[in-house]
Amino acid sequence: MDSALPQYKKVYEILRKHILEGVYNEGDLLPSENELCAIHKVTRPTIRKALDRLVNEGYIKKQQGKGSIVAGKPKGVGILSLTGTTSAVGQENLITKIIIKPELRQWDHAFSFTLSEREIEAGCIYLERLRFVDGKPVFFDTTMIPNLNLPRFTSIKFENKSLFDILRTKYQVEVIGGEQKILATTGGEKLQKLFNVDAAHPVLQLDRKIETSRIGLTIYSQVFCNTAKYALYGTF
Repeated sequence: MDSALPQYKKVYEILRKHILEGVYNEGDLLPSENELCAIHKVTRPTIRKALDRLVNEGYIKKQQGKGSIVAGKPKGVGILSLTGTTSAVGQENLITKIIIKPELRQWDHAFSFTLSEREIEAGCIYLERLRFVDGKPVFFDTTMIPNLNLPRFTSIKFENKSLFDILRTKYQVEVIGGEQKILATTGGEKLQKLFNVDAAHPVLQLDRKIETSRIGLTIYSQVFCNTAKYALYGTF
């Protein structure tokens, strides 16, 4: 784990990982605050800050007299959620195929969103991914990120990894909110081939502008969803 992370984030990442991997299942009690202090050799305020974040993200709930109870993994296909698709679907059910690996490009637009002069001058990191849920192609996404202080980003391998997790753990960049536009379409030949559907098959298009904790760093993405078998729901 990145040694530059604050102590509470290190504890949060460990507990979050254990919940996602099934070390703790829904209904299980986490160790007490005193036990977590001893295990991780940190103070009680540090542990409470890590637990509060897990509460806010829906991984645990606190019950008076009992402690921290695991609520489970985030529910649903989280393309509409700040948890991200990997966390919502589950790593064991999600396979990512990189169509275009991260590369630097010039840009003057980001889908339906207007770029700032600074973003245009910096250029973007561009990548395309096809994501399979339970073996079926469900998401095709194009992501564009301003090339602003993200060293060696293009050398990172994104196969079966979460973009949000990489930004959080390697660059201390948190996703904090955003906006999205949702359209119905049938897509073109590229989508028909990737999703293995015919020309009339309906596809959901989401243009997303995602704000982060780093001032000036905004993630832009366009996601096409084959929702024939998977309903999308969540909060954003």
